[in-house]
Amino acid sequence: MTRPENQSGRHDLALPSVRVNWQLKTLMPVVFVLLSGLLLFLLATVSLQDPERHRVLVVAGAGAVAICAAVILALVYIVQRPMVELQDKIERLGRGDLTVAVSFAKRNDEIGDLGRNFNRMVRQLRESREEIERLHRTQMSRAEHLATLGELAAGLAHEIRNPLAGIAGVIEIVSRDLPVTSPARAVVKDVRQEIAQINRILTDLLGTARPRAPEMRSSDLNLTVEHAIMLARQQVLSRPIKIELVKAPEAPEIGHDSDQIHQVLLNLLLNAVQAIEGAGVVRVQVKTEEEYAVVTVTDTGAGIPPEHLPNIFRPFFTTKGNGTGLGLSLARRIVEEHNGRIEVSSELGQGTCFSVYLPLKQTSLRAVS
Repeated sequence: MTRPENQSGRHDLALPSVRVNWQLKTLMPVVFVLLSGLLLFLLATVSLQDPERHRVLVVAGAGAVAICAAVILALVYIVQRPMVELQDKIERLGRGDLTVAVSFAKRNDEIGDLGRNFNRMVRQLRESREEIERLHRTQMSRAEHLATLGELAAGLAHEIRNPLAGIAGVIEIVSRDLPVTSPARAVVKDVRQEIAQINRILTDLLGTARPRAPEMRSSDLNLTVEHAIMLARQQVLSRPIKIELVKAPEAPEIGHDSDQIHQVLLNLLLNAVQAIEGAGVVRVQVKTEEEYAVVTVTDTGAGIPPEHLPNIFRPFFTTKGNGTGLGLSLARRIVEEHNGRIEVSSELGQGTCFSVYLPLKQTSLRAVS
């Protein structure tokens, strides 16, 4: 058995505590007055030879008894009845009844304060349960939506990719027979790009609807971020955009699927690059905060309008002309599969900051050695 530890860090011997019922504590002074009255009666009996003294003692003893009776009745009405009611309401609360309320909350004393605090606690519990139920319904609706989306994505992949592959093959054959100077070659190039765009849309759709489970490995998050930045820098070689990296000094290795987190960060980096017109900076920082490793991607772009912020993680929502609207939805899904979260803040004309939070210690996830 462990011994309690005091504030100085030393272990002291646990002293046995005696629990005294509050009624006993309250009745102790009453019992003292009653015993005093009985003692007065005894003295009165002894002092029968002195009638005057005897009369005074009898009156004092009777007064003490009357005071005791009055105090007991007052305690029953003022203290015991509210405590019995409170105990009954607590039992009902323990059975899940969040509509209970004590009637003595209107009293202007300490017991009234207790009643008001109890009613406020029950009200907060009721509101919290209603909020939890609302969130549960939202999550269930989202799960049903994603399940339907998964079935739709599988069907689309089968029904679209097969004829699309045939179209791509025909385009390749046709392009071989075209003269070098034929203007149709430009059209063929555009068709190839559109075919590649359709394939990307299908791939993102499948990834959003049916993501694979993350394969957790303990590795340096700095290396995962560096790999994503290396690929993103290849996209801005011809543009006046600088991508900076601030690593976490002595960051511990964390369990994560480096391929999936790399996909998330690359998506955020490319979005940041596309948000910048002309010269600009994308700053990536890796740091640790309490129980999380945090990767922030901050750009100096145009920012996101406030009315769009609540929708940016919804599937198919996009403000870009050639975007699929699935990148951020898939990114959030991957991070949530890692027991993490994504937060975003933006200001028009100043830029946008995405923060990816990943737990330093993963639980309930399949690890791969």
